[in-house]
Amino acid sequence: MNVAENIDLVRNRIAAACRKTNHSPDDIKLVAVTKTVGVEAIEEVLAGGVTMVGENRIQEAWQKFQLVESYAEWHMIGHLQRNKVKQCLRFAQTIQSVDSVRLAREIHVQAEKLARSIEVLIQVNTSGEASKFGFTPDEVGDALAEIAQLSRLKVKGLMTIGAFSPDEKVVRASFVRLRALRDSLQENLLPAVELKELSMGMTNDFEIAVEEGSTMIRIGRSIFGERT
Repeated sequence: MNVAENIDLVRNRIAAACRKTNHSPDDIKLVAVTKTVGVEAIEEVLAGGVTMVGENRIQEAWQKFQLVESYAEWHMIGHLQRNKVKQCLRFAQTIQSVDSVRLAREIHVQAEKLARSIEVLIQVNTSGEASKFGFTPDEVGDALAEIAQLSRLKVKGLMTIGAFSPDEKVVRASFVRLRALRDSLQENLLPAVELKELSMGMTNDFEIAVEEGSTMIRIGRSIFGERT
């Protein structure tokens, strides 16, 4: 299959997952994860109607950003080091992986220099796995209170990576936990905080994530095939 056919297949799978839970496919944003993918393939995915591009690596993303001619909304989805923030803001419109208050402060400092705002998602480690970055669920409330004071950041929601497990119940629990956290936080939202987006679900588990309320999924292999 080519990229366009793969996109159609992913959209059909999203629709099937939505039918199980009365969600609307129109509410699910698809982010094409383009790590290791060339510019030609990115142009294909943009031509196929997917305008959100997710990148994990700053230097690789910056090189491709300068070569892609079609419009794309660039998302930073990988772990971001504070010393890479300045370069990240050269291309990213959204940073999905804000995993510490110190990182949020640095994003604010660099965005202030550029006189721009940046949309962010707060990364939460809902599986408790030591290999993952992100706030613990118990830390998010206090972190949001601090991040809300940073005028250049626009908090749009939460992000998580599902548990690395063959057990669907374990994976599903990661997504249930993020949705429940969002629901509890919404009761006391600060003016600068919006928690509309739940970015959860990748190639191996996006249908489970959609069933549990994801509004944004991050897909690489199911669109582009196995990476080389």
